[in-house]
Amino acid sequence: MWFRRDLRCNDNTALHQALRQCERVYVAFVFDRAILDPLPRQDRRVGFIHASVLALDRDLRALSPTPGVNLIVRHAHAEGAIADLAFQLGVDAVFANEDYEPEACARDERVRSALSSLGVAFHLHKDQVVFAPNEIRTQQGKPYSVFTPFKNAWLARLTEEDLEPRTAADHAASLAAPPPALQRPIPSLAEMGFEPPADEVQRLLPGSDGATQRLRDFLGRIDRYDALRDYPALKGPSYLSVHLRFGTISIRELVAAAQAAARTGAGTGATTWLSELVWREFYFQILGMYPHVVDHSFKPEYDRITWETGAEADAAFDAWCQGQTGYPLVDAGMRQLNQTGYLHNRLRMVTASFLVKNLGIDWRRGERYFAARLNDYDLAANNGGWQWCASTGCDAQPWFRIFNPVTQSERFDPEGRFIRRYVPEIAQLPNTSIHAPWKAKPVDLAAADVRLGIDYPAPIVAHEAARERTLARYAAVRGRQASTVP
Repeated sequence: MWFRRDLRCNDNTALHQALRQCERVYVAFVFDRAILDPLPRQDRRVGFIHASVLALDRDLRALSPTPGVNLIVRHAHAEGAIADLAFQLGVDAVFANEDYEPEACARDERVRSALSSLGVAFHLHKDQVVFAPNEIRTQQGKPYSVFTPFKNAWLARLTEEDLEPRTAADHAASLAAPPPALQRPIPSLAEMGFEPPADEVQRLLPGSDGATQRLRDFLGRIDRYDALRDYPALKGPSYLSVHLRFGTISIRELVAAAQAAARTGAGTGATTWLSELVWREFYFQILGMYPHVVDHSFKPEYDRITWETGAEADAAFDAWCQGQTGYPLVDAGMRQLNQTGYLHNRLRMVTASFLVKNLGIDWRRGERYFAARLNDYDLAANNGGWQWCASTGCDAQPWFRIFNPVTQSERFDPEGRFIRRYVPEIAQLPNTSIHAPWKAKPVDLAAADVRLGIDYPAPIVAHEAARERTLARYAAVRGRQASTVP
């Protein structure tokens, strides 16, 4: 059994199937150098994975009635390491759970070929999602390209059997101890060249126990999820996204928990959260069925957009990255991302919309920046979210939707609590001025010891003028005049 994005014993399809079908099952994980080598040495995600692998090893030892069972861990290129282990262990088959990202699919095909040359079968199982990308289709047999009808079809198809846990305990006796020649200590982070801050990694609560703790906490407040989830200063989200990303908890368990909460009175909070889980599945479907979205717009005509380029655009992009745009909510969001690796979902939309529709910068540049810094980075969701904000994706909303960063700030951080946390240089401004410091009275700026352009930047772009440029940019692609746009 080859663990990948499924770092748990509980409700793990490939582990369940391997234990159920095989007399002896060895368990392995590879810190894949093809993925890790390009990453910065302080990457929190590697720390989260490492801590979760250590927890998985402990859980497997506790699960097995056989002494000596442990996780075989290698720091190598996965495709070579898995074939080598299969040969050295003399196995008949390798079990793993499906991954739908194009590079992962290509890697798995290379692994399949290498294993086939050894006479070893390669069995992939659905686990990352409730329904695989090709399972939910329109009446015409095509993939859905709009979320709401996809969600309706998804919910209509869902049965109790789809959410039934894939247990490991009933067949744990099949877990086998690796031969002494293959037993090695799990490599440390330092041995692999990484040094992420340990306190930040632990705050993410790695491992299955951490995921369970997060879920238990969230279920105690899920009834308020729909009311609080858009306010970054409040404890509204589930904070489970990093656990879903690395599989320390199963999607089936979360969907079942949402349904149970809805039945026991959590109401719209639980149903709203369930809808968010279905959004995740929708983006997996889009990525799986339309892999061109990795580098291109879902709607091909939007690849013709002329984005801002050159030194001025690069300077604007750098200001956005560093949280120095002069728009406090945008800057607070980007600083939260840079400092913690987390970014509140509402602010993912606000910051992305600002980059694309206020600064006119290609969404792919922002997507890559998020990919490098988000603890919960997931290609399907990140790509889908960016294309939603850029209006280049599978979105029923019109292309002329443009977030006003000041209006968003006034609505979702009305007292400026979130802004004050991440933009302390303007923390003393009154609530009436903190959302748009350039409009503040001189007396308020002086009292807060804020000098615009020195202590905090003036806006790098005027929203209304940027809005007009964006309307013209998109109208040109659509063959319409900007003056005809509502």
